[in-house]
Amino acid sequence: MIIEHHELGEYIPHRHPFLLVDRIIEIEANKKAVGIKNVTGSEYFFPGHFPGRPVMPGVLIVEALAQTAAALAIYSTPENKGALIYFAGIDKARFKKPVAPGDVIRLEIEVIKTKSRLWKVNGEAYVKDSLVCGACLTAMIESRKR
Repeated sequence: MIIEHHELGEYIPHRHPFLLVDRIIEIEANKKAVGIKNVTGSEYFFPGHFPGRPVMPGVLIVEALAQTAAALAIYSTPENKGALIYFAGIDKARFKKPVAPGDVIRLEIEVIKTKSRLWKVNGEAYVKDSLVCGACLTAMIESRKR
């Protein structure tokens, strides 16, 4: 199953300029998902981060992982379609290498556990075969739909 860019809005509420996933290339309900982010030189944050040496902010890499995880959570629980998903925790975040214009980030999410509306996942971001970021993320699906 692939979720194309134009279909992501069915799973997560994020829109341009804050949609940080271009597509989901692999998804298995309640288990794992793999998303892709093509990093371009025209990203809104590069002019200020950093002038002359553009680097994608680490918090946005973590957000891209979270958006991939949110798509997995809603895909896995279709009854929650339309609900918002909020960060409940970020643990063990580590940044290994900078991400620059032209890089393609592979966002890998693996479910650690789910309990009711709470999801805990492990996320890893890769450029080519190099790990650039890893974090354990916890999220909560809101009880009311938008």
